Amino acid sequence: MNSAFAMNQAIGLEGMLRALAERHGSKPVQAHDQAFGLATPPPRKRCRAIAVAGGKGGVGKTTVSVNLGMSLAMAGHEVILLDADMGLANIDVLLGLTPTRHIGHLLDGSCSIEDLLLTGPHGLKVVPAGSGTRRLAQLSNGEHAAVIRAFDDLVVTPDYLLVDTAAGLSDNVAMFAAAADDVVMVVCDEPASLTDAYAMLKVLSRDFGVRRFRMVANMVRNAGEARQLHQKLARVSDRFLDVALEFMGMVPHDERLRQAIKRQSAVVDLWPSSRSGQAFKQLAGAVDTWGEPERLGLDRIAFFSRQAAAATGW
Repeated sequence: MNSAFAMNQAIGLEGMLRALAERHGSKPVQAHDQAFGLATPPPRKRCRAIAVAGGKGGVGKTTVSVNLGMSLAMAGHEVILLDADMGLANIDVLLGLTPTRHIGHLLDGSCSIEDLLLTGPHGLKVVPAGSGTRRLAQLSNGEHAAVIRAFDDLVVTPDYLLVDTAAGLSDNVAMFAAAADDVVMVVCDEPASLTDAYAMLKVLSRDFGVRRFRMVANMVRNAGEARQLHQKLARVSDRFLDVALEFMGMVPHDERLRQAIKRQSAVVDLWPSSRSGQAFKQLAGAVDTWGEPERLGLDRIAFFSRQAAAATGW
């Protein structure tokens, strides 16, 4: 509905209402105000996209993604979890879901992003990537961009999009991480984990202009060990990179977490009072305190960039 049509419609409607008002002795309604309200729908809410990365495999990125997403959903937020480990996806397995379609079907045009959404416990939505599919493991940069842009077509914009990236430093990982508003680095107390996390910080800052990161210390014994781990990585990144690495929180060693994985469930759902369950709730609470993400207008593709452009005038 364009503004000229809305004005003509408003004038006719206002005349009818004025005649009725005069007949009944009441004050006429300013219909043009209503019409212009209909002509300009309220802006869509802006989703916050958070990439969960780490470089090295085995540090617990997917476990953090699943439990953080579930914690946010349990807190009443609309959350979508994208499995961005193309070709070796396993979020559906961890949550006991059975997808019939995956990202490959989106790319070949046989389904939309809405068709891919699986609903897990507490309303958490999952976008499966597909497992054991060679083509998905060899996507071009243009296809990665198409997946990112597809989220602009969602009918209902979620509060949060969590992106569970793959291991390593491939274009797949870098593009999905750089397209997010925030990058959360999952690190455990192993030399290889610290080395790979630093390498990812370097690539994302140097090649993609990402300047702010947050770190989660996973599988640690206590808060002191977690802080020491953050200090190790922050010390070297402060010295050699132009980035900020904030400490987000920690997830302790917990047998309940291992048991939840075996039972294909989130520990925050099965045992919310466990040590790890409480830790994930605290991480979700930290996310809720973050200020507005930086929108630097860099020349890189981003999740929900069209919505951001419409809302802010980029």
